[in-house]
Amino acid sequence: MSYFFTTLDNLVHQTAFFNLTVGNYIMIAVACFFLYLAIAKQYEPLLLVPIAFGMLLVNIYPDIILSAEDAPNGAGGLLYYFYKLDELAILPSLIFMGVGAQTDFGPLIANPKSFLLGAAAQFGIFMAYFGAIFMGFNDKAAAAISIIGGADGPTSIFLAGKLGQTALLGPIAVAAYSYMSLVPIIQPPIMKLFTTKKERAVKMGQLRPVSKLEKILFPIIITIVVCMVLPTTAPLIGMLMLGNLFKESGVVRQLTETASNAMMYIVVIFLGTSVGATTSAEAFLNLDTIKIVILGLIAFAFGTLAGVLFGKLMCVATGGKVNPLIGSAGVSAVPMAARVSQKVGSEEDPTNFLLMHAMGPNVAGVIGTAVCAGTFMAMFGVF
Repeated sequence: MSYFFTTLDNLVHQTAFFNLTVGNYIMIAVACFFLYLAIAKQYEPLLLVPIAFGMLLVNIYPDIILSAEDAPNGAGGLLYYFYKLDELAILPSLIFMGVGAQTDFGPLIANPKSFLLGAAAQFGIFMAYFGAIFMGFNDKAAAAISIIGGADGPTSIFLAGKLGQTALLGPIAVAAYSYMSLVPIIQPPIMKLFTTKKERAVKMGQLRPVSKLEKILFPIIITIVVCMVLPTTAPLIGMLMLGNLFKESGVVRQLTETASNAMMYIVVIFLGTSVGATTSAEAFLNLDTIKIVILGLIAFAFGTLAGVLFGKLMCVATGGKVNPLIGSAGVSAVPMAARVSQKVGSEEDPTNFLLMHAMGPNVAGVIGTAVCAGTFMAMFGVF
């Protein structure tokens, strides 16, 4: 009989109920809220579902991300091995390959001035950098946090890993992906506040046709130019442009389909669940996380604002030929930010089609955020 009660007692005490803290229950509630946003509201479900579920798992069973060094039998938890792929910058780089294979760079090639709008939207990154230093973060941590301003989750993870800020990787990644998913909520009020009805109704001329040769040469030239100046951007820029070259060359259809579909979604599962698994209560519920979330929101808002204001400047400089709304697409959330520009513009005039015009700054923003990451790495001598 004593054996029975001992066994029963062991089974009961092995349940999570006896091991969870109040913080774990809070994080489980946060995970459920993220799942609600992803499923019921459809806010970037491809990202939020795996992130939220990883958050749920780690706060019920923390050992799922236990490192091999800390494990008694020398075998780490399942999501630890996924996380190592984040830390080594493998998954963020593969995400960029998938994005390149899915994205048409034609609008950027047809309108090179879009590079300026993409560059203007990176202003939020540098605002966040100085803001983070002001809040007490060291320079490398500030740089890793600031990339949230580009609304670029993979680059945020990439830079945090390269700068050795793995302790902050969870809050940074969750903040970056959360703001990516909330683009349709955060951006429109800023866009409407700083533009007039007349500016929002501006119709832009049709983009010129882009030849196949231009589309093939573009990823090759960008890779050479950017990576020669900032070699540390090669993992991101190189994979982005390789994926696009697959698409535009027309000779490797199987590689294009794999990079843009099967591989992309497999990587999203690994990256999302491992990022979510870094948000244990002990790592996430602290003052630094609150600071990171606030800095990320400020950075994203200022990036959107800078893009819109530069769009207004271009509107004046071109005699009213540029709709300032496309400047907000200079952040890296592809193609969500471009769709938001289209939506806000169509609210003023249903016959106004800004999507393809907004894709130019949107693609430029992806390149610009990677360049900012490379610049920080060069500043700190990280290779």
